[in-house]
Amino acid sequence: MNKFFQFQERGTSYKKETLAGVTTFLSMAYILVVNPVILSQSGMDQGAVFTATALASIVGTLLIGILANYPIGIAPSMGLNSFFTFSVCIGMGIDWEVALTGVFIAGIIFMILSLLKIREKIINVIPQDLKFAIAAGIGFFIAFVGMKNAGIIVGNEATFVSIGDLTSPMTALAVLGFVITVILMVRGIHGGIFYGMVITTIVGMIFGLIEIPSSVVGSVPSLRPTFGAVFTHLGDIFTVKVLTVIFTFLFVAFFDTAGALIAVASQAGLIKNNEIPNVGKALLADSTSGVVGAVLGTSTTASFVESSAGIAVGGRTGFTSIIISACFFIALFFSPILSVITPEVTGPALMIVGALMAMEIKKIDWSKLEIVIPSFVTIIMMPLTYSVATGIALGFILYPLTLMAQKRFKEIHPIMYLLCVLFCLYYIFVA
Repeated sequence: MNKFFQFQERGTSYKKETLAGVTTFLSMAYILVVNPVILSQSGMDQGAVFTATALASIVGTLLIGILANYPIGIAPSMGLNSFFTFSVCIGMGIDWEVALTGVFIAGIIFMILSLLKIREKIINVIPQDLKFAIAAGIGFFIAFVGMKNAGIIVGNEATFVSIGDLTSPMTALAVLGFVITVILMVRGIHGGIFYGMVITTIVGMIFGLIEIPSSVVGSVPSLRPTFGAVFTHLGDIFTVKVLTVIFTFLFVAFFDTAGALIAVASQAGLIKNNEIPNVGKALLADSTSGVVGAVLGTSTTASFVESSAGIAVGGRTGFTSIIISACFFIALFFSPILSVITPEVTGPALMIVGALMAMEIKKIDWSKLEIVIPSFVTIIMMPLTYSVATGIALGFILYPLTLMAQKRFKEIHPIMYLLCVLFCLYYIFVA
């Protein structure tokens, strides 16, 4: 086991990997609660979606850990489950069975692209400075998500966003959790993020802010309402409307996953010579999870940027992913306990992890304007548009343009030219 996961080469141990796996699971466990709630609004059975979410996460996370030796968790994407329900099913009036079939087809296409190494090639030709910008941008993005979930940042009609009510009990709990975690981190306590979440949860239960579960063990809901629905609606996808939806699933999922992989690989120090080792296997694991998830009954899966929480406490190998999968399996039978993992508990962790990931910004060459502008736009547009994929797309459009303005045509890889054109066409005709 030690040799298979390369513990010695990556400077880790069973203890570090286990702590990292539990930390990442706690950071992303909200998906087991939130995903069923969101997808149920499209007409899907909430219990079946809960089970499908857990099983798809187990399969994807196991595969990426064993095949690629990556410390990453895979689960249904938060952005794409909202797109599935509110844009596709409610907005376009498409039945959830047909929409789920679209997810299935997109997953099959992803698998083909992964097997042909097309996705791997695209990720490896991304310029190094843009890779650093993507990692830093995701750091700002998940920090913003953490602040929003904790109520520290709220919507405002006049200024779009503003600071929330810090005296609100749950927001105050999140602020306390943030302070506790910061103290643990700066004092060099290994696993400070994990311990911060545990302490915050205990404080919340002591003061009655977090409800103590009335039971520990719960039954596993049946998959019958959603399992295999995709196979009975394959003939319904051949319309312009549904094909456009499939393309959007492809576009967003592709670059959400690419961004997450680049971010966590950079944070874990896995990028060598501007290439990510085993990225092809990681992408295959991700796409396989998407196909399995659609068959079971959940929307598109993706590599979770919350995985960076586990990396921050020492996770460096696929053994971290094994632990994450084990936690998802246990969660199937202990669903009542998940109620204590509130957004106010995970928010502080995401804020601190965001700060750690933002450190990648120092590696960008800030002395060259042609690098600065695409990098800055990539970073700033992720939190402002609430989309990793959008930040990447805009950076990919600007990067070739800035180099072309300097007549440095040969320094731009042909794939970057192609992506620039495709992104422009996407925003003109689809978005």
